[in-house]
Amino acid sequence: MPQPNDTHINSLSPETNQALQQVLDEHLGETFPAVALAVYHQSNVICESAWGYLDPSTETPLTCDALFDLASVTKLFTTTAMLSLLSEGKATLQTPLVEIVPEFGRVSPRGIDGGQDPHSKVHLPTPPELADVQVDPAKVTLFHLLTHTSGLPPWRDVFNAAGPAPTPAEKADPVDRKTRWHRGLVAMCQYNFVGEPDGVVRYSDIGLMLLGEAATRLHGTPGQLEPVIQQRVLDKLGLTDVMFNPVRSGRVERIRTVPTENDPSWRRRRAWGEVHDENACGLGGIAGHAGLFATASAVAELGQAWLDGAEAFGIAPELAKQATQQQAITDGNPRGLGFLLKSAEGSSSGDLFSDNSFGHTGFTGTSLWVDPKRQLVVALMTNRVYPGREKPGILAFRRALHDLLARGIDSK
Repeated sequence: MPQPNDTHINSLSPETNQALQQVLDEHLGETFPAVALAVYHQSNVICESAWGYLDPSTETPLTCDALFDLASVTKLFTTTAMLSLLSEGKATLQTPLVEIVPEFGRVSPRGIDGGQDPHSKVHLPTPPELADVQVDPAKVTLFHLLTHTSGLPPWRDVFNAAGPAPTPAEKADPVDRKTRWHRGLVAMCQYNFVGEPDGVVRYSDIGLMLLGEAATRLHGTPGQLEPVIQQRVLDKLGLTDVMFNPVRSGRVERIRTVPTENDPSWRRRRAWGEVHDENACGLGGIAGHAGLFATASAVAELGQAWLDGAEAFGIAPELAKQATQQQAITDGNPRGLGFLLKSAEGSSSGDLFSDNSFGHTGFTGTSLWVDPKRQLVVALMTNRVYPGREKPGILAFRRALHDLLARGIDSK
């Protein structure tokens, strides 16, 4: 059975630890090479451990202070920053995006197409019934972006519009981030929709990139998301182990970051110390939908702050409540404001987490789940794309892990 390389604390019961080791035995080295876990119960840390190899090629052991590529868990930090801005009266949920980012409305109306597959990059066919539909971008509000009901495409190859693949993280990029972001933003403000802003959930990275840009303008740093996240989220919790561009910025050495995968097609190298998501990477490593690196414990701190009502961020109580309650649902997948809520079937939080649980997952294998009923916060970090993007196993692991932790809490 795999034993942890590094344990800062573990007060899980012997039965829970045994169940955890059995699940790890099935997945560690197969579904992912590295996994870190931080669990809070009733505001107390009850587990912070790391297993596996940070770098499988050299068998470097993973430690609890390793930084994982959060992928879409970044969206929770962007959401938190935006909700703090709304709580200050900078805008409202119903504020049209064009009032904050006017260029979003310059191409109007815009047509509908099938979007683009994020894996194959193939442009998808336009549904015949939508071929003649035109969308007024002025109808898209911040509420639509936060609930993924804007009708914007889930994914487009923004990175190709932003510029060539960046240099490795240890080297200076010949294209500065400001230029990359400007090019990408121009493209995002021209893409066709895939539907109307009609309440249907269509999970959209494009929407969260634009939400991030809106946050920068409301904050007073147009085009610069990093200070928004830093001042409105990280500084509020005193978090130093959450950052964009950890290696390129010089804040940490690459060996402290967990590599995600070999990228033979675009970067043509191993993605290590730079964000895995092509769009975030192509935009200079900083975007509203992806780009942050963090430890498991730092992500758990964000979850604990939300469990406590998000007061640390100055978010109005009613708005905080709305964020973690259902605002939209499509095909059984409920959404709050920025948050993924537990679905009735097949949730990555397992079957036993309470129905009012909330959180988010990241494509690289990360997740944060909060169960208010149990006062339980679980931050799970893996690099599950390392063996290949299509390799199965991560959903089964996530579900089993959250179920065994819920059982362990209930048995106390």
